[in-house]
Amino acid sequence: MNKPLSDLTILDLSRVLAGPWATQFFADLGATVIKIEQPQKGDDTRHWGPPYLSTNSEQLDEQLSAYFLSANRGKHSLAIDISQPEGQSIVRALAKKADILVENFKVGGLAKYQLDYESLKSVNPRLVYCSITGFGQTGPASSQPGYDAIIQAQGGLMSVTGADADLPDSEPQKVGVAVCDLMTGMYAVGAILAAIHQRDQSGEGSYIDLALLDTQVAWLANQGMNYLVSGNAPQRQGNAHPNIVPYQTFMAADGHITVAVGNDQQFQRFCSVIGRLDWASDERFSTNAQRLKHREVLVTAIAEILLQQPSLHWIVQLQQQKIPCAVVNTIDQVFEDDQVKSREMKQTWQHPVYGEVSQITSPIQINGRKALAALAPPLRGEHSAEVLKQYLEYSEAELEQLEAKGVIEVSQSDALTP
Repeated sequence: MNKPLSDLTILDLSRVLAGPWATQFFADLGATVIKIEQPQKGDDTRHWGPPYLSTNSEQLDEQLSAYFLSANRGKHSLAIDISQPEGQSIVRALAKKADILVENFKVGGLAKYQLDYESLKSVNPRLVYCSITGFGQTGPASSQPGYDAIIQAQGGLMSVTGADADLPDSEPQKVGVAVCDLMTGMYAVGAILAAIHQRDQSGEGSYIDLALLDTQVAWLANQGMNYLVSGNAPQRQGNAHPNIVPYQTFMAADGHITVAVGNDQQFQRFCSVIGRLDWASDERFSTNAQRLKHREVLVTAIAEILLQQPSLHWIVQLQQQKIPCAVVNTIDQVFEDDQVKSREMKQTWQHPVYGEVSQITSPIQINGRKALAALAPPLRGEHSAEVLKQYLEYSEAELEQLEAKGVIEVSQSDALTP
């Protein structure tokens, strides 16, 4: 496909998930992403395993973790020591040619290397510079480190996630994936594209200050507004919805299903499926407001009925009536789901060392074509020589000198075969 962002070059100084998630989005849509990594170590998530990809090569001194694979396809890895003056000079030279820089160092962490926004703005006034931190560039907590689980706790998400607060031993739960990081990455994408649009009009770049905590508070969404409107802090309700009934998980005879009855018309059809047409005209249940008021009575009665038949029995009938529903799949079942398969949400990339590498693909389709990055997630320093030759016209002799001083690391992947 004609990649819509193929004219953009991104310098990615971010690690772990929020920043890499954003830059992977750009790579899928055709941008050139140069991932700056620390020599001999690389992105922290390279080591966040097992599981790791396996290889028979004894020459390889690193492993690729599943975690790293999830957020780094389509990128060129340049392993460079920015604590050395020569390394700083290389990053500045690349920033001069880049459209976007993404980083997630601690507040002020790049200023000592003169790689902060004010320093690089003088080199490239058109640069869009995005800083991602746990708590933002200002405020009393700005200097504190912020990981996803901490933000889920402090930002209120854990307080509305988990078993019903009235049940014995109920406790707050974090979501099973790092949603604060992922959402911050997606907010970064939107902010960066807006800044690029503005730059195209004004000729000037921008500085973006994005915090995980701000993002978490922003996407409390209806739960946050439930509090602001009512003055009552929402409580954990398990898999139930705070504003809609029935909209939750139930136990069938052989496993769990989820039912999402979104309006009164759907509820009438739901009543027909479960053999309780009388509920459709029952004043306790005929409107969503009444169903919320009588939630406990209604949900208890529905649960007793759904236990009488296996999952497939209910799913078939509910789908025939256009009532949103699903079996609760495990992750392995997700990738065997016919709809997931038809949408090609799993594909393979060819890796220079590991051979075929499976990846979860981008959900974006443009004009019927998947937005897919061309490159598999890179080895540490896999593209160091390529990037420095192509963008800064370094010679082989200069590369050898930099490598000898430990300023850069050049991957030996060319000599390795799957």
